[in-house]
Amino acid sequence: MTTTTLTQTSVRNDAWISGGLAVVAFSGSLPATRIAVLDMSPWFLTGARATIAAVLGVLCLWAFRAPWPKKSEIGSLLIVAGGTVIGFPLLTAIALQTVSSVHSIVFTGLLPLSTALFATLLGEKRPTKMFWLFSGLGAACILAFAAVQGFAVSPMGDLLMLAAIIVCGLGYAEGGRLGRRLGGWQVICWALLIALPVMGPVMMLTLPADMAAISWPAWLGLGYVSIFSMLIGFFFWYRGLSLGGIAAIGQLQLIQPFLALILAALLLKEPVGLSVLAVMLAIVACVFGARKFSG
Repeated sequence: MTTTTLTQTSVRNDAWISGGLAVVAFSGSLPATRIAVLDMSPWFLTGARATIAAVLGVLCLWAFRAPWPKKSEIGSLLIVAGGTVIGFPLLTAIALQTVSSVHSIVFTGLLPLSTALFATLLGEKRPTKMFWLFSGLGAACILAFAAVQGFAVSPMGDLLMLAAIIVCGLGYAEGGRLGRRLGGWQVICWALLIALPVMGPVMMLTLPADMAAISWPAWLGLGYVSIFSMLIGFFFWYRGLSLGGIAAIGQLQLIQPFLALILAALLLKEPVGLSVLAVMLAIVACVFGARKFSG
């Protein structure tokens, strides 16, 4: 095996490991959000998580003396901020007021398709037909599982989740492209800073009337989505997308719903059927199939 081949293999493995770590971090997002919105408004939660993460992100930019983004990159950062800092967190937080955590989680299995489609539209390398086949099979497994679990009693909740998947897929794809120039961790830090003038006031204007009435699990939920979902997870995610290809690494999100379901069952005591194991095995097979044909 040549040095070049070894290097390519090392980079690819690094990309999948980074993406995997991000998916683990993201898997707790919806259960933590569900816990938080039981005691606080979705607007406050969205504003607070973005503001807390932005402060930490600014400290990272300052500590590592990151160069300012170019003017040509501001538009991309606005897309990332709109999709991942504002859009997905707010839409899911509102949806989780009317749907269960388990029900909302299955929608995240559609993120790989959303991310891959936007990556292709943005000019990324087109995946092979076999890649689309395995990706589609994975999404079909998710939808079948959702049908078995039962659809929400709130159509609006489902529509909000679908909208969240669309804007998040766009934010992921654009962030992955930008990460090759800025670096994965800088992308989310600058996006958070750009969103801060909006998210800071949103947090202050929606402060709970009685802070003492908010339970400690809700505060922990806010802490989790602020630190892991909104910041640390993206450090690994955009690194993985930029190194391994947006469409390919995005397939790891097919595993995210089932990690999240386990957390929902443990933390929220929400029922999860034994069918999860069978579907999980099918999903893992689809992920490996998509990885094999990702190019």
